[in-house]
Amino acid sequence: MEGIELISFQIISAVGTARSMYIEAIQAAKAERFDEAAKLLEEGQELFVQGHHAHAQLIQNEANGEKTEFALLLMHAEDQLMSAEAFGILAQEFVDVYKKMKGNM
Repeated sequence: MEGIELISFQIISAVGTARSMYIEAIQAAKAERFDEAAKLLEEGQELFVQGHHAHAQLIQNEANGEKTEFALLLMHAEDQLMSAEAFGILAQEFVDVYKKMKGNM
């Protein structure tokens, strides 16, 4: 596997794991494990950034004249990237709300 397929799978793997960590962070906050929630959010963000960098490489390649052919796998990777970004934002909000409800903020 190489090229667009490899990059697509790198994106999917990184941001899929990030999204799972964001969900786990919400669950940890709900159980009042706020330190664990913060760690999960941080680790999730690191993985999200890895996926974002892989995607940015594709954009940079295209800006340099390399045409990227349409691929359903890449479209799926981009969808997962956007989904993970939204989950990250919402997870942070949920953790903050749970902290506030428990008087830890």
